[in-house]
Amino acid sequence: MRVLAFEDKEDIEALLISGGVDFSKLNFEQRWNSENAIDVIHDFAPDILLLDHFMPPMRGLAVLEAVNEAAESGELERPATIVGMSSAGFANRAMSDAGADVAVLKFDLASLDLWPRQG
Repeated sequence: MRVLAFEDKEDIEALLISGGVDFSKLNFEQRWNSENAIDVIHDFAPDILLLDHFMPPMRGLAVLEAVNEAAESGELERPATIVGMSSAGFANRAMSDAGADVAVLKFDLASLDLWPRQG
């Protein structure tokens, strides 16, 4: 499973591992800013795309809208699951309203049923 995270402050790999996610079954990459986000998404071709709302230079909401536009035009294959993740509930609602498949408080990310589990 290919997972791409756009998050500028938290180490998402560490957060998921501490939540019991089995990383041996993931091909994971984290970008610490959203520069060239569409190109990065196109090149990595994630199954799961994790988007932080508050991230420079493009907020996660803007990246999500760009992904939707690129997928509609045929420029990009939309990831199977797009997760909006923020510590702010209003930001998660905005991501959900814009088409995120899941919106979750960032520190609850490991609790989603998306992940392979250790043990």
